[in-house]
Order: sequence, then structure tokens, then C-alpha cells
Amino acid sequence: MDAAMDAAIAALAGQIRAAAAAGTTLRVRAGGSKDFYGNAPRGVPLDPRALRGVVSYEPAELAIAVRAGTPLSEVEATLAAHGQMLSFEPPHFGPEATIGGTVACGLAGPRRAAAGFAYGGVRDFVLGAQLLDGRAQLLRFGGLVMKNVAGYDVARLLTGSLGALGVITEVSLKVVPRPALELTLRFDMDEAAALAQLNRWGGQPLPLSASAWTAGVLYVRLSGSNAALVAAVRSLGGEQLDAPAAQQLWYGIREHLHPYFAGARPLWRLSLPSTAPPLACEDPQLIEWGGALRWLRTELPAAQLRALAHQLGGHATRFRDAGPREDAFTPLAAPLLAIHRRLRAQFDPDGVFDGGRLVQGL
Repeated sequence: MDAAMDAAIAALAGQIRAAAAAGTTLRVRAGGSKDFYGNAPRGVPLDPRALRGVVSYEPAELAIAVRAGTPLSEVEATLAAHGQMLSFEPPHFGPEATIGGTVACGLAGPRRAAAGFAYGGVRDFVLGAQLLDGRAQLLRFGGLVMKNVAGYDVARLLTGSLGALGVITEVSLKVVPRPALELTLRFDMDEAAALAQLNRWGGQPLPLSASAWTAGVLYVRLSGSNAALVAAVRSLGGEQLDAPAAQQLWYGIREHLHPYFAGARPLWRLSLPSTAPPLACEDPQLIEWGGALRWLRTELPAAQLRALAHQLGGHATRFRDAGPREDAFTPLAAPLLAIHRRLRAQFDPDGVFDGGRLVQGL
């Protein structure tokens, strides 16, 4: 670590110690691109963007270590120059998105449920991390490559933690090669038929890298070699979108710029088994991840939606809402809440960091 980074770490540690002494709550906030997500944040912002730059990148090892304040767009550009990418296709939701915020929020895009090497969410590709905890201690977990992953589970634990355990200062991630070719097919069918078809295709050796259904149309993206795509198109049929339209479609779904996401009605994110039946709801949906992710724009009460999701074997998150934000996530059962509290006591015993954004009462 160079002198400038040492100084930046020391400055953050000083802010943490000062907050602990004063009884002040800190909330980790870099670019603010995910401010809408989770319960209402509280506390004084702690900005890690002075920690910027690639620490180590080994294209042959398919691994990169990056300081947490590095813009996500810079990380993706660095990987693209070597024909590689982040497998989980993370949403930016704004030009200020950072790699640390990407891990802390744990949000993945359309490729989350892809077939083959690209399968997995953010935590599946986290190899290591560094964290300033509530005592201002710099903790290191994991490593840069798969053979050096002591503390692996702790590094992955930070994924989706929303700053409740401390401020991430550095992350190392497994990356994957970019596919040689991609194309998108369109099919006209209703929700039930689309879900049934996606589950059939999910059990076949097809190079599916994304799927989306809304308003009576199913789209699937294929990624791979020319031979694999030719064979898949021959098997699936459908109408092929031209490349610009396909790129706009998946970009719009990833960044919530697709027309479906427009408007002020509350946006819910339901995580369900892919085999779950169609929702008993008349409000419009957009379905991703082979049926496992169902976006819903609705005014239905939170309790009703969560009961429905629970009945179907999943859970519901209030993803965006202009109203109160104190019940964004499904309330935890007592045993899980106890685990969260014990973890927080280990990393932040004095409650310096805002835990309520993730779990109310944490």
C-alpha cells in the first residue's frame, strides 16, 4: 500500500475512533447510487472514495483486487481491455457507483442466473476483502486467488451487509472471460407458459445468460461460441433481435431504465423458486432469472405481499418506494436476528456503524 493509501486508511480510522468516542453513528456512503436501497439510512456519511485504484490484476488467474472507492465503470473497463468481465453483471444505478458499494449492496444483474461458468451472485465471486471495523481495526480476509482463501466465508459475509459491519476498503474478485458472441431471442407467450418454458430450458445444456418476461413477451439471451449459439437457436426458435435492440433491452433491465420500471408506484423484488407458479396478482410484473426473480409494481400492503412470497417459498423486498423505508426487508426470525446481533457485536461492539439500514433494531 502506498503512502497516499496509508493516509486515506488512517483518516477513515480516525473518523471511526472519533465517532466511537462521541457516540456518533456513521453510515458508509460513496457515490450514493444505491441510496434508495434498504431501510432509511441514518448517521454521518463516511466516504471511502479516497481509496481508489487497482491493487493487483492477474488476467491469467481470473482475479482482480481493487480498492473499494474505485468506480465500478473503471473496474469493468480494465477487465474489458483483457477480454474479461464481472460475471454477476452488477447494476450501476448511476455513474458514481463504486466497487465497494457493489459488494456492500450485493445486487446482481440479468446474468445472475446464467448457465455454466457465469452462474452466481456477487458473493459467489468474492475471494477476499479488507475492512475497517467499529474499533478502527484493519481486518483482512481471504486472498486474490482460489488457492489462497483463508477467511473466505467472512469476506463473502460482507456482501450485502450495507455497511453494518464496517467500511470495506478493498475487495478481490474472481472474474470470467467475456463470451465470444451473444444474441437475444423473443417469444410471444403468457406468464404461465413463459415460466414453464424457462424451467424446461433450465434443465437443458443451453447457453442461456439472461431471461426476462413482461407484457406477454419472453426474451432470452444466449452467450457463447458461434457453434453453441447456432445449435441453441435451431433448438429454441423464436425471433432474433438486432444487436442494438438487444443491448438496449438488457442494459435497460439491468439499470432499471426499461419502461417497466418507470413511475412512482412501489417496486417490489420477490425472490422465489423458479418453479413457483404465477403470482395471484393483477399488477404488472417483469420476471428475470428463469422465474426466480419477479419484479412487481404494486400498492398492495407489505404484509400481504410477504405472506404470498412466503407461501411460494421465497421472500419479498421493498426495493424502491418514495414513502417510508423502515420495512424494506422481510423481518428476520428470532434465531437469524440473534446471529446478526452476535456478528455485529464482534465487528462493531459499540454500534458505530448504521446497522438499521440492513436490519431494524440491529
